[in-house]
Amino acid sequence: MRITGTDLNFEREPMAAPWGFKGGYLSEIWHSHATLKTDSGGEAVGDGCQSVLWCDPRVFTSTSEAGGNTWMLAVTQKALQLAVGREADNPPALLRAVLPEAWEYAKQVTGIDVTLTFVLNALASIDFASWILKARQMGATSFEDIIPESVRPAVSHRHKRLLSVPAVGYAMKIPDVVKLADSGYKVLKIKIGSDPEHDGDRDKMVDWDCRRLSDLHDALKAYDVKYYLDANSRYDRSERMLRTLAHVERIGALDRVVLLEEPFEEKSQESVSGLPVLVAADESAITPEDTARRIEQGYGAIAVKPTAKTLSNTFDIIRTAHERGVGCFIADLTVHPTLLEWHRALSARLAPLPGMTDGLLETNGWQNYRNWADMNARYPAGSAPWAQPRDGAFVLDDEFYSESGKALFGQ
Repeated sequence: MRITGTDLNFEREPMAAPWGFKGGYLSEIWHSHATLKTDSGGEAVGDGCQSVLWCDPRVFTSTSEAGGNTWMLAVTQKALQLAVGREADNPPALLRAVLPEAWEYAKQVTGIDVTLTFVLNALASIDFASWILKARQMGATSFEDIIPESVRPAVSHRHKRLLSVPAVGYAMKIPDVVKLADSGYKVLKIKIGSDPEHDGDRDKMVDWDCRRLSDLHDALKAYDVKYYLDANSRYDRSERMLRTLAHVERIGALDRVVLLEEPFEEKSQESVSGLPVLVAADESAITPEDTARRIEQGYGAIAVKPTAKTLSNTFDIIRTAHERGVGCFIADLTVHPTLLEWHRALSARLAPLPGMTDGLLETNGWQNYRNWADMNARYPAGSAPWAQPRDGAFVLDDEFYSESGKALFGQ
Protein backbone atom coordinates (compact mmCIF):
# COMPACT_ATOMS: atom_id res chain seq x y z
CA MET A 1 0.00 0.00 0.00
CA ARG A 2 1.90 3.03 -1.29
CA ILE A 3 1.15 6.71 -0.85
CA THR A 4 0.12 8.22 -4.17
CA GLY A 5 -1.28 11.57 -3.06
CA THR A 6 -1.55 13.95 -0.14
CA ASP A 7 -3.46 17.00 0.99
CA LEU A 8 -3.16 19.51 3.81
CA ASN A 9 -5.58 21.86 5.46
CA PHE A 10 -5.65 23.76 8.73
CA GLU A 11 -7.82 25.79 11.11
CA ARG A 12 -6.92 28.63 13.45
CA GLU A 13 -8.61 28.18 16.81
CA PRO A 14 -8.59 31.17 19.17
CA MET A 15 -7.92 30.89 22.88
CA ALA A 16 -10.57 32.10 25.29
CA ALA A 17 -7.82 34.18 26.94
CA PRO A 18 -4.04 34.37 26.53
CA TRP A 19 -2.63 30.97 27.54
CA GLY A 20 0.62 31.43 29.42
CA PHE A 21 3.45 28.95 29.83
CA LYS A 22 7.18 28.66 29.10
CA GLY A 23 7.61 32.37 29.64
CA GLY A 24 5.21 33.31 26.83
CA TYR A 25 1.56 33.42 25.83
CA LEU A 26 -0.55 31.92 23.02
CA SER A 27 -3.58 33.68 21.53
CA GLU A 28 -4.47 30.84 19.11
CA ILE A 29 -3.52 27.30 18.13
CA TRP A 30 -3.39 26.00 14.56
CA HIS A 31 -4.90 22.58 13.88
CA SER A 32 -3.48 20.77 10.86
CA HIS A 33 -5.23 18.02 8.89
CA ALA A 34 -2.89 15.86 6.79
CA THR A 35 -4.38 13.49 4.22
CA LEU A 36 -2.65 10.39 2.85
CA LYS A 37 -4.06 8.68 -0.26
CA THR A 38 -2.93 5.22 -1.35
CA ASP A 39 -2.75 3.13 -4.50
CA SER A 40 -5.38 0.79 -3.07
CA GLY A 41 -7.94 3.59 -2.88
CA GLY A 42 -7.48 4.19 0.83
CA GLU A 43 -7.52 7.64 2.33
CA ALA A 44 -6.98 8.84 5.89
CA VAL A 45 -6.83 12.22 7.58
CA GLY A 46 -4.55 12.69 10.57
CA ASP A 47 -5.02 15.62 12.91
CA GLY A 48 -2.27 17.78 14.35
CA CYS A 49 -2.05 20.47 17.00
CA GLN A 50 0.78 22.97 16.50
CA SER A 51 2.55 24.40 19.54
CA VAL A 52 5.56 26.40 18.41
CA LEU A 53 6.07 27.96 21.86
CA TRP A 54 6.24 24.55 23.54
CA CYS A 55 8.44 22.98 20.86
CA ASP A 56 10.98 25.74 20.33
CA PRO A 57 10.65 29.10 22.11
CA ARG A 58 13.45 30.51 19.93
CA VAL A 59 11.26 30.11 16.86
CA PHE A 60 8.26 31.53 18.71
CA THR A 61 10.11 34.69 19.76
CA SER A 62 11.88 35.20 16.42
CA THR A 63 8.73 36.08 14.49
CA SER A 64 5.02 36.70 14.92
CA GLU A 65 2.79 34.01 16.41
CA ALA A 66 1.24 33.41 12.99
CA GLY A 67 4.69 33.40 11.40
CA GLY A 68 5.89 30.55 13.61
CA ASN A 69 2.77 28.55 12.87
CA THR A 70 3.18 29.17 9.14
CA TRP A 71 6.73 27.82 9.27
CA MET A 72 5.62 24.67 11.08
CA LEU A 73 2.80 24.10 8.60
CA ALA A 74 5.30 24.48 5.76
CA VAL A 75 7.34 21.66 7.29
CA THR A 76 4.23 19.48 7.34
CA GLN A 77 3.65 20.24 3.65
CA LYS A 78 7.27 19.39 2.81
CA ALA A 79 7.02 16.09 4.68
CA LEU A 80 3.83 15.21 2.80
CA GLN A 81 5.67 15.72 -0.48
CA LEU A 82 8.46 13.47 0.77
CA ALA A 83 5.91 10.80 1.74
CA VAL A 84 4.64 10.23 -1.80
CA GLY A 85 5.78 6.88 -3.17
CA ARG A 86 6.50 5.40 0.27
CA GLU A 87 4.72 2.61 2.12
CA ALA A 88 1.68 3.94 3.96
CA ASP A 89 1.02 1.19 6.50
CA ASN A 90 4.34 1.20 8.36
CA PRO A 91 4.15 4.44 10.40
CA PRO A 92 7.58 4.18 12.12
CA ALA A 93 9.31 3.51 8.78
CA LEU A 94 7.49 6.41 7.13
CA LEU A 95 8.51 8.72 9.96
CA ARG A 96 12.16 7.64 9.73
CA ALA A 97 12.13 8.14 5.97
CA VAL A 98 10.86 11.72 5.89
CA LEU A 99 12.29 13.08 9.16
CA PRO A 100 15.90 13.93 8.15
CA GLU A 101 15.01 15.98 5.08
CA ALA A 102 12.05 17.60 6.83
CA TRP A 103 14.37 18.66 9.66
CA GLU A 104 16.84 20.22 7.25
CA TYR A 105 13.99 22.02 5.52
CA ALA A 106 12.76 23.37 8.88
CA LYS A 107 16.20 24.86 9.52
CA GLN A 108 16.17 26.54 6.12
CA VAL A 109 12.66 27.94 6.50
CA THR A 110 13.18 29.35 9.98
CA GLY A 111 16.86 30.24 9.76
CA ILE A 112 17.22 28.57 13.15
CA ASP A 113 18.74 25.25 14.19
CA VAL A 114 15.30 24.09 15.29
CA THR A 115 14.72 21.39 17.87
CA LEU A 116 13.76 17.87 16.86
CA THR A 117 10.54 18.48 18.77
CA PHE A 118 9.55 21.26 16.37
CA VAL A 119 9.84 18.87 13.44
CA LEU A 120 8.09 15.97 15.17
CA ASN A 121 5.18 18.26 16.06
CA ALA A 122 4.95 19.17 12.36
CA LEU A 123 4.93 15.46 11.40
CA ALA A 124 2.47 14.23 14.04
CA SER A 125 -0.60 14.62 11.80
CA ILE A 126 1.07 12.57 9.05
CA ASP A 127 2.03 9.90 11.57
CA PHE A 128 -1.56 9.68 12.84
CA ALA A 129 -2.84 9.34 9.26
CA SER A 130 -0.44 6.46 8.68
CA TRP A 131 -1.59 4.71 11.87
CA ILE A 132 -5.22 5.11 10.78
CA LEU A 133 -4.42 3.50 7.42
CA LYS A 134 -2.65 0.66 9.20
CA ALA A 135 -5.57 0.20 11.61
CA ARG A 136 -8.07 0.01 8.76
CA GLN A 137 -5.92 -2.46 6.87
CA MET A 138 -5.79 -4.65 10.01
CA GLY A 139 -9.52 -4.29 10.63
CA ALA A 140 -8.69 -2.84 14.05
CA THR A 141 -11.58 -1.78 16.26
CA SER A 142 -9.67 -1.10 19.48
CA PHE A 143 -6.57 0.95 20.20
CA GLU A 144 -5.03 -2.23 21.61
CA ASP A 145 -5.03 -3.76 18.14
CA ILE A 146 -2.38 -1.33 16.86
CA ILE A 147 0.00 -1.44 19.82
CA PRO A 148 3.30 -2.98 18.64
CA GLU A 149 4.17 -6.32 20.24
CA SER A 150 7.39 -4.95 21.75
CA VAL A 151 5.42 -2.21 23.54
CA ARG A 152 2.52 -4.31 24.84
CA PRO A 153 4.08 -5.14 28.24
CA ALA A 154 4.29 -1.40 28.95
CA VAL A 155 0.77 -0.63 27.72
CA SER A 156 -1.26 -3.44 29.25
CA HIS A 157 -3.00 -1.71 32.16
CA ARG A 158 -6.74 -1.05 32.13
CA HIS A 159 -7.71 1.89 34.31
CA LYS A 160 -11.29 2.29 35.42
CA ARG A 161 -10.59 5.93 36.23
CA LEU A 162 -8.27 8.51 34.73
CA LEU A 163 -7.80 11.65 36.78
CA SER A 164 -8.44 14.59 34.49
CA VAL A 165 -5.72 17.15 35.20
CA PRO A 166 -6.54 20.77 34.31
CA ALA A 167 -3.84 23.40 33.90
CA VAL A 168 -3.31 26.50 35.99
CA GLY A 169 -1.53 29.02 33.78
CA TYR A 170 0.29 32.16 34.84
CA ALA A 171 -2.75 34.41 34.38
CA MET A 172 -5.43 32.17 35.86
CA LYS A 173 -7.26 33.96 38.67
CA ILE A 174 -7.37 32.39 42.12
CA PRO A 175 -11.21 32.16 42.24
CA ASP A 176 -11.11 30.21 38.97
CA VAL A 177 -8.54 27.80 40.45
CA VAL A 178 -10.79 27.28 43.46
CA LYS A 179 -13.66 26.46 41.10
CA LEU A 180 -11.58 23.57 39.74
CA ALA A 181 -11.19 22.18 43.25
CA ASP A 182 -14.91 22.67 43.90
CA SER A 183 -15.63 20.71 40.71
CA GLY A 184 -13.81 17.66 42.04
CA TYR A 185 -10.43 17.87 40.30
CA LYS A 186 -7.85 16.12 42.49
CA VAL A 187 -4.62 17.07 40.69
CA LEU A 188 -3.86 20.52 39.29
CA LYS A 189 -1.02 21.20 36.86
CA ILE A 190 0.52 24.51 37.94
CA LYS A 191 2.70 26.38 35.48
CA ILE A 192 5.80 27.88 37.07
CA GLY A 193 8.76 29.64 35.46
CA SER A 194 7.09 32.93 34.56
CA ASP A 195 9.09 35.82 33.13
CA PRO A 196 7.16 38.54 34.98
CA GLU A 197 9.01 41.55 33.54
CA HIS A 198 9.96 39.92 30.20
CA ASP A 199 13.65 40.48 30.84
CA GLY A 200 14.81 36.88 31.35
CA ASP A 201 15.79 37.52 35.00
CA ARG A 202 15.58 34.14 36.69
CA ASP A 203 15.78 35.52 40.24
CA LYS A 204 12.63 37.50 39.51
CA MET A 205 11.16 34.27 38.12
CA VAL A 206 11.83 32.43 41.39
CA ASP A 207 10.34 35.27 43.43
CA TRP A 208 7.23 35.30 41.23
CA ASP A 209 6.86 31.52 41.44
CA CYS A 210 7.11 31.56 45.23
CA ARG A 211 4.46 34.27 45.57
CA ARG A 212 2.19 32.50 43.11
CA LEU A 213 2.52 29.16 44.89
CA SER A 214 1.81 30.80 48.25
CA ASP A 215 -1.36 32.41 46.89
CA LEU A 216 -2.52 29.15 45.33
CA HIS A 217 -1.82 27.06 48.42
CA ASP A 218 -3.57 29.55 50.70
CA ALA A 219 -6.67 29.21 48.54
CA LEU A 220 -6.48 25.41 48.26
CA LYS A 221 -5.49 24.37 51.80
CA ALA A 222 -8.98 23.16 52.64
CA TYR A 223 -9.21 20.91 49.58
CA ASP A 224 -7.88 17.42 48.96
CA VAL A 225 -5.88 18.55 45.93
CA LYS A 226 -2.40 17.55 44.77
CA TYR A 227 0.00 19.76 42.82
CA TYR A 228 1.80 18.88 39.60
CA LEU A 229 4.35 21.62 38.97
CA ASP A 230 5.48 22.25 35.40
CA ALA A 231 8.59 24.38 34.98
CA ASN A 232 8.80 23.91 31.18
CA SER A 233 12.63 23.97 31.25
CA ARG A 234 12.70 27.49 32.69
CA TYR A 235 15.12 26.82 35.57
CA ASP A 236 18.84 26.86 34.82
CA ARG A 237 20.22 24.94 37.81
CA SER A 238 19.32 23.00 40.95
CA GLU A 239 20.09 25.89 43.29
CA ARG A 240 17.18 27.95 41.98
CA MET A 241 14.84 24.98 41.82
CA LEU A 242 15.70 24.06 45.41
CA ARG A 243 14.91 27.64 46.48
CA THR A 244 11.42 27.30 45.07
CA LEU A 245 10.91 23.84 46.57
CA ALA A 246 12.20 25.03 49.95
CA HIS A 247 9.54 27.73 49.84
CA VAL A 248 6.93 25.10 48.96
CA GLU A 249 8.04 23.15 52.03
CA ARG A 250 7.90 26.25 54.26
CA ILE A 251 4.29 26.90 53.34
CA GLY A 252 3.41 23.26 54.09
CA ALA A 253 2.74 22.18 50.52
CA LEU A 254 5.64 19.89 49.65
CA ASP A 255 3.71 16.72 50.48
CA ARG A 256 1.09 17.80 47.95
CA VAL A 257 3.57 17.85 45.05
CA VAL A 258 3.09 14.60 43.13
CA LEU A 259 5.22 15.67 40.15
CA LEU A 260 7.74 18.27 39.09
CA GLU A 261 7.97 18.32 35.32
CA GLU A 262 10.99 19.40 33.27
CA PRO A 263 12.76 21.76 35.67
CA PHE A 264 15.90 22.34 33.58
CA GLU A 265 16.80 23.24 30.02
CA GLU A 266 16.63 20.40 27.53
CA LYS A 267 20.40 20.07 27.12
CA SER A 268 21.09 20.16 30.86
CA GLN A 269 23.17 17.25 32.15
CA GLU A 270 22.41 18.02 35.78
CA SER A 271 21.12 15.19 37.96
CA VAL A 272 17.75 15.68 39.63
CA SER A 273 18.40 13.05 42.30
CA GLY A 274 18.83 15.79 44.92
CA LEU A 275 15.35 17.25 44.37
CA PRO A 276 12.87 16.12 47.07
CA VAL A 277 10.01 15.26 44.67
CA LEU A 278 9.29 12.90 41.78
CA VAL A 279 10.75 14.58 38.68
CA ALA A 280 9.42 13.96 35.18
CA ALA A 281 11.09 14.63 31.84
CA ASP A 282 9.05 15.97 28.94
CA GLU A 283 10.70 18.24 26.34
CA SER A 284 14.07 16.63 27.05
CA ALA A 285 12.78 13.07 26.47
CA ILE A 286 12.05 13.25 22.76
CA THR A 287 13.77 10.01 21.67
CA PRO A 288 14.42 6.65 23.34
CA GLU A 289 18.07 7.70 23.75
CA ASP A 290 17.05 10.93 25.49
CA THR A 291 14.72 8.96 27.71
CA ALA A 292 17.42 6.53 28.82
CA ARG A 293 19.78 9.42 29.55
CA ARG A 294 17.20 11.28 31.65
CA ILE A 295 16.46 8.16 33.68
CA GLU A 296 20.17 7.83 34.42
CA GLN A 297 20.06 11.43 35.67
CA GLY A 298 17.40 10.57 38.23
CA TYR A 299 14.16 11.33 36.40
CA GLY A 300 11.49 9.02 37.81
CA ALA A 301 8.71 9.55 35.25
CA ILE A 302 8.40 10.44 31.57
CA ALA A 303 5.70 12.67 30.10
CA VAL A 304 4.68 11.52 26.64
CA LYS A 305 2.82 13.52 24.00
CA PRO A 306 1.81 11.64 20.85
CA THR A 307 0.57 14.93 19.39
CA ALA A 308 3.98 16.55 19.82
CA LYS A 309 6.44 13.65 19.62
CA THR A 310 4.36 11.46 17.22
CA LEU A 311 2.66 8.23 18.20
CA SER A 312 5.39 6.14 16.57
CA ASN A 313 8.12 7.78 18.61
CA THR A 314 5.98 7.75 21.76
CA PHE A 315 5.67 3.97 21.62
CA ASP A 316 9.48 3.71 21.54
CA ILE A 317 9.84 6.12 24.48
CA ILE A 318 7.34 4.15 26.56
CA ARG A 319 9.12 0.86 25.85
CA THR A 320 12.49 2.35 26.80
CA ALA A 321 11.16 3.74 30.08
CA HIS A 322 9.37 0.48 30.94
CA GLU A 323 12.54 -1.54 30.40
CA ARG A 324 14.19 0.68 33.03
CA GLY A 325 11.34 0.47 35.53
CA VAL A 326 10.10 4.03 34.99
CA GLY A 327 6.48 4.95 34.34
CA CYS A 328 4.96 7.26 31.75
CA PHE A 329 1.92 9.51 31.66
CA ILE A 330 0.23 11.75 29.09
CA ALA A 331 0.79 15.52 29.21
CA ASP A 332 -1.39 17.78 27.11
CA LEU A 333 -0.53 20.03 24.19
CA THR A 334 -3.88 21.85 24.46
CA VAL A 335 -5.35 19.33 22.06
CA HIS A 336 -8.83 19.26 20.59
CA PRO A 337 -11.37 16.44 21.25
CA THR A 338 -10.21 14.10 18.47
CA LEU A 339 -6.60 14.20 19.64
CA LEU A 340 -7.75 13.96 23.25
CA GLU A 341 -9.25 10.57 22.34
CA TRP A 342 -5.83 9.35 21.18
CA HIS A 343 -4.35 10.57 24.45
CA ARG A 344 -7.11 8.93 26.50
CA ALA A 345 -6.73 5.62 24.66
CA LEU A 346 -3.04 5.46 25.47
CA SER A 347 -3.25 6.90 28.99
CA ALA A 348 -5.88 4.34 29.95
CA ARG A 349 -3.34 1.58 29.37
CA LEU A 350 -0.33 3.06 31.20
CA ALA A 351 0.35 1.85 34.75
CA PRO A 352 -0.19 4.43 37.52
CA LEU A 353 2.76 6.48 38.70
CA PRO A 354 4.40 5.76 42.08
CA GLY A 355 2.08 6.55 44.97
CA MET A 356 -1.03 6.71 42.79
CA THR A 357 -3.80 4.22 42.09
CA ASP A 358 -5.50 5.99 39.17
CA GLY A 359 -4.03 7.10 35.88
CA LEU A 360 -3.31 10.72 35.01
CA LEU A 361 -4.42 12.55 31.87
CA GLU A 362 -3.73 16.24 31.55
CA THR A 363 -6.32 17.96 29.41
CA ASN A 364 -6.67 21.72 29.26
CA GLY A 365 -8.30 22.30 25.87
CA TRP A 366 -11.72 22.69 27.46
CA GLN A 367 -10.26 25.50 29.60
CA ASN A 368 -8.45 27.36 26.87
CA TYR A 369 -10.31 27.11 23.55
CA ARG A 370 -12.97 29.70 22.89
CA ASN A 371 -14.89 27.20 20.72
CA TRP A 372 -14.37 23.99 22.69
CA ALA A 373 -18.10 23.16 22.80
CA ASP A 374 -18.37 23.41 19.01
CA MET A 375 -15.28 21.23 18.49
CA ASN A 376 -16.62 18.61 20.89
CA ALA A 377 -20.00 18.58 19.13
CA ARG A 378 -18.26 17.79 15.82
CA TYR A 379 -16.29 14.87 17.27
CA PRO A 380 -18.15 11.55 16.68
CA ALA A 381 -17.60 10.28 20.24
CA GLY A 382 -17.96 13.68 21.90
CA SER A 383 -21.10 12.60 23.76
CA ALA A 384 -19.79 9.17 24.79
CA PRO A 385 -19.92 8.55 28.55
CA TRP A 386 -16.14 8.24 28.77
CA ALA A 387 -15.52 11.54 26.96
CA GLN A 388 -16.58 13.88 29.77
CA PRO A 389 -15.04 13.87 33.25
CA ARG A 390 -17.20 13.12 36.25
CA ASP A 391 -16.05 14.60 39.56
CA GLY A 392 -12.66 15.29 38.02
CA ALA A 393 -12.09 11.88 36.43
CA PHE A 394 -12.82 10.04 33.19
CA VAL A 395 -14.72 6.87 34.01
CA LEU A 396 -13.71 4.06 31.67
CA ASP A 397 -15.88 0.97 31.24
CA ASP A 398 -15.85 -2.03 28.92
CA GLU A 399 -17.58 0.02 26.23
CA PHE A 400 -14.68 2.46 26.18
CA TYR A 401 -12.11 -0.28 25.70
CA SER A 402 -14.12 -1.98 22.95
CA GLU A 403 -15.58 1.03 21.11
CA SER A 404 -13.30 4.06 21.38
CA GLY A 405 -10.97 2.81 18.66
CA LYS A 406 -13.76 2.94 16.11
CA ALA A 407 -13.98 6.71 16.51
CA LEU A 408 -10.19 7.02 16.16
CA PHE A 409 -9.97 4.91 13.04
CA GLY A 410 -13.17 6.21 11.40
CA GLN A 411 -14.76 2.75 11.31
